[in-house]
Amino acid sequence: MPGSRFPIVITVMGEALIDIIVSPDGEVTAAAIGGAPLNTARTLARLDVPVSFLGGVSTDAFGRRISRMLASDGVAYALGDPMDAPTTLAIAELDDGGAASYRFIFDGTSATLVTPAQAIASVGDDCSVLHVGTLALVLEPLAAATRAVVEAAPQSRIVMLDPNCRPAVMSGSQVFQDALAAVLARADVVKVSGDDLAFLYPGERPATAAEQIHMRTGATVLFTDGSNSVQVICAAGTQVLNVPTVPVVDTVGAGDSFSGGFLAHWVRQGWGRAELHELDKVVAAAEFGIKVAGITCQRAGAEPPFTAEVA
Repeated sequence: MPGSRFPIVITVMGEALIDIIVSPDGEVTAAAIGGAPLNTARTLARLDVPVSFLGGVSTDAFGRRISRMLASDGVAYALGDPMDAPTTLAIAELDDGGAASYRFIFDGTSATLVTPAQAIASVGDDCSVLHVGTLALVLEPLAAATRAVVEAAPQSRIVMLDPNCRPAVMSGSQVFQDALAAVLARADVVKVSGDDLAFLYPGERPATAAEQIHMRTGATVLFTDGSNSVQVICAAGTQVLNVPTVPVVDTVGAGDSFSGGFLAHWVRQGWGRAELHELDKVVAAAEFGIKVAGITCQRAGAEPPFTAEVA
């Protein structure tokens, strides 16, 4: 497993898994490393921000492949030792139009098994930002671990949430509702997509739903509306940012790399929780995130850029 880099400025908590891509006729066409939190952690490391990934990684062949990727990108593995459990799988079934529907194989798998005690012990005092989301909000005991780490966060630590909603496992889940409410109660930044808002606020206009999140929680909200725009909502006001047109290969990992870019810019400037109330600073970090995501979209798969490529 990758060794620790000190100080670890950002800890990203969530799942690492393998996406099994299945064609409409049932053929397995690819097995790709996935997990939105993993993508965010890799983005930060490639942008030269010291980051650790807090999630279960298996000892099996898939897990060893994930470990090699983390090591290659320079992501520290917060738990230290891998899990003696199978790698979590996401089965992405493509229809004739190329759209994917997801099913997950997660019972007793590595991504789910992080406990509250393990998680709290794996976040060092030097961590200034905690990023959580996706399956870390719905799979137990990982969801309980997420709640514990968020609730234990000191006042100085920024907490960022990307729910990255997956209806296949989150619909009707009381675990998800409880974990989401607990994280929102402490969140400083909430990044949401149009799909997230449609799931969380069915029938509501996305922009209105994003504003509701800000009003109810006080968090700075980053609403990423695909290739259309990014809406920034914070205590000092609202601003809509244009997303430049780029030649898109695919959008895999684009939202995750936006989050990584936003946080990379934030910590490089030395900003903390207080600056999240300053619209110009939030806009500057969001614009950097847009640039990072735009580069990711020009590549196949989740391949975020390195610092030199963004500069």
